[in-house]
Amino acid sequence: MKRRSSLQKFHHRWRRKFFALLLFLFCVATFLLMEAEHSRIKLLTFISPPLPKPKIAFLFIARNRIPLDMVWDVFFQGDAENRFSIYVHSRPGFLLNTATTRSTFFLNRQINDSIQVEWGEASMIQAERILLQHALMDPFNERFLFLSDSCIPLYNFSYTYDYIMSASTSFVDSFADSKESRYNPRMHPVIHVDNWRKGSQWVILTRKHAAIVVEDETIFPTFQLHCKRKSLPEFWRDRPLPADGSKEHNCIPDEHYVQTLLSQKGLNEEITRRSLTHSSWDISPSRDNERRGWHPATYKFGDATPTLIQSIKGIDNIYFETEYRREWCTSKGKPSQCFLFARKFTRPAALRLLNMSALGVSGEATGAA
Repeated sequence: MKRRSSLQKFHHRWRRKFFALLLFLFCVATFLLMEAEHSRIKLLTFISPPLPKPKIAFLFIARNRIPLDMVWDVFFQGDAENRFSIYVHSRPGFLLNTATTRSTFFLNRQINDSIQVEWGEASMIQAERILLQHALMDPFNERFLFLSDSCIPLYNFSYTYDYIMSASTSFVDSFADSKESRYNPRMHPVIHVDNWRKGSQWVILTRKHAAIVVEDETIFPTFQLHCKRKSLPEFWRDRPLPADGSKEHNCIPDEHYVQTLLSQKGLNEEITRRSLTHSSWDISPSRDNERRGWHPATYKFGDATPTLIQSIKGIDNIYFETEYRREWCTSKGKPSQCFLFARKFTRPAALRLLNMSALGVSGEATGAA
């Protein structure tokens, strides 16, 4: 009996040791497999380059060359991580080569299917759609920023990039337009008057909104047919005046299209309703009444001073008269400057500011530099 009990105890101890050995071998094998997988991942990480960072597509609308290319050259030198791309819409056939630009950033950056653009015509928004179509081909472009050939940056690249990319919204200056002279009733029912909006064409779009603009096959044709600018004054026009000018609708397509399209799509909650590009509208009494307010003021050499730039950088709110609304500017949930860019600057004015180091486009990012 004792012998049988001892034998059972022996077999019990042997089984425990056997299972303990199996458990130990299992743990060792698991550890070795995990180490091998970790080594493989480290090797792949070492061999495979890191994924590119999200980029901002800078979309320039120019007559020919980029007259302020050297200002932008200094600005783009501030990025060492390939976080931007450049597309330029110039007149058909124009090439950006060593004879037409001194900046390597703009070499061959013109799109090859550009169109002839006329101010105040639907051709302007067609040019914008063409630029977006090209920029959307790069899957790493996440923001789409429109600029004129007279725009200057007010801050360095890092600050500008962080300001734009930290927001999940598009930046679209958009407000209800109550003037009957702009909305053409013939747009109804495609565009309801309640969705009619106005604002600056210098918008910054998310990828989702950029795709909506390119894919639009309803609002754009309606603009082509029914959104036309008023005939220019006698001394300034390029076409005959109508018999009864009071019945004309003064609709400038690029001041309404993106705003109205996004409103029509029910996307007003997905935009920050202001532009990041500053313009000073010329409403001086020296202007003829017919021309007053049609174009922003142009800053020339004598206007280009550090005081001017600081006054633009100091703006922290915008008042929208038609909506009795004041927009206080924020970034990352904190009060901030409203504008990252400004226009319209002549080449001498922009170069003067650059030489005076008044723009702050180089060096480390600072909040309000």
